Amino acid sequence: MAQSIGQKFTPLSLLKFTLPSMVMMVFMSLYMVVDGVFISRLVDSSALSAANIVYPAASVLIAVGVMLAAGGSAVVAKEMGEGKEEAARGDFTFLVVTGLVISVLFTVFTAFFCTQISYALGASDALIQDCNAYLKTIMYFAPASMLQMIFQSFFVAAGKPNLGLLVTALAGVANAVLDYALMGVIGMGIEGAAIATGLGQLIPAVVGILYFGFGKGTLRFVRFRADFLKLGQACFNGASEMVTNISNAVVTFLFNVIMMRLAGEHGVAAITIILYGQFLFNSLYMGFSMGTAPIISYHFGAQNEKELKNVTGICHKFVVLSSVVVTALSFFLADAVAAVFVTKGSPVYEMAAHGFLVFSISYLFSGYNIFTSSYFTALSDGKTSAVISFARTFVCIVASLLLLPEALGVTGVWLAIPVAELASVGLCMFCKKKGPTVL
Repeated sequence: MAQSIGQKFTPLSLLKFTLPSMVMMVFMSLYMVVDGVFISRLVDSSALSAANIVYPAASVLIAVGVMLAAGGSAVVAKEMGEGKEEAARGDFTFLVVTGLVISVLFTVFTAFFCTQISYALGASDALIQDCNAYLKTIMYFAPASMLQMIFQSFFVAAGKPNLGLLVTALAGVANAVLDYALMGVIGMGIEGAAIATGLGQLIPAVVGILYFGFGKGTLRFVRFRADFLKLGQACFNGASEMVTNISNAVVTFLFNVIMMRLAGEHGVAAITIILYGQFLFNSLYMGFSMGTAPIISYHFGAQNEKELKNVTGICHKFVVLSSVVVTALSFFLADAVAAVFVTKGSPVYEMAAHGFLVFSISYLFSGYNIFTSSYFTALSDGKTSAVISFARTFVCIVASLLLLPEALGVTGVWLAIPVAELASVGLCMFCKKKGPTVL
């Protein structure tokens, strides 16, 4: 393990190490995107709107899972860098068990209050059946979803990013095949999309249980003591990632409400397509940050400042250069992305294609903001990371959504994210000046 994340990195070796995490996160994001494509093509755009309306509820589960994964992997990797391998194994096992218990509670709560949740998120009477079918079914697989999120971080911490990539790729392929079979062939409707996603998530969940349960690596399941102090530390460290996902849920809700008011169901479908694109492109940086975080935490725990500065410099160069490339690609792919979901020339297509062009400006800044927040998490500075994430994904976006659409209409909706990301760059730069010199 130490020979993996504890080695001296060059730009090529760092990218090679983080590539599986980046590809893995892209596959993870494709779950939702593929579901959206099949729902729109095999059911209708109203069903696509229904899936997006209840997405904030699923985001809360994702938020908790990401918090445990990101914060927990930082704690465990730091302990391993300090040579405390037994403590690392015990804390890892306790984190997994905690995640499972929480996910079961989510399943039970949703089963009893599904209709109330759907209406609270903005479902109309016309969409309530689809909203309930998708939400209730997706939450039946909450334990698999939770394990997948936790294991994808700990595969990297265990020095097995390629295994994480393999099982996530298999899950993505299974999801796509099952989407077509359940919705297209069997005709199960939106419920089939939820079942396909859940069955896909079972693959990395089961493989992770087998690998960490029966493997002989440094990181594996052991008898554990319930250390709530370490759990609290992991949650605090991962608070920024949780804040990001909770904020995404609130922002998605606001987007839906505002677009319903300005452009009706076509508007909700259009913003859904654009948010899928954002999720896909940003997953590249989320994966890169996930892949580098255990490296940073390890060298921070080992007090190897020289290699910490080396890795940080490589990361910054990659983020800046790739942001320009991603933004350019998104400009060229705007029409193609819209056409994947809906027919060319339709009202939803025209609205989504135009919106994606304006929205794409945000990719110049989002990668830098995502990595900076993750870096503070890796340094066990959960407070600063949470401040950046909360300001970026909630304060700035909510302010933009409340002000810009009032002045510019639908164009203000498209500009909300670019303006918020640009404002967040200033906050990140301020935090860097006040933070460790390695930043």
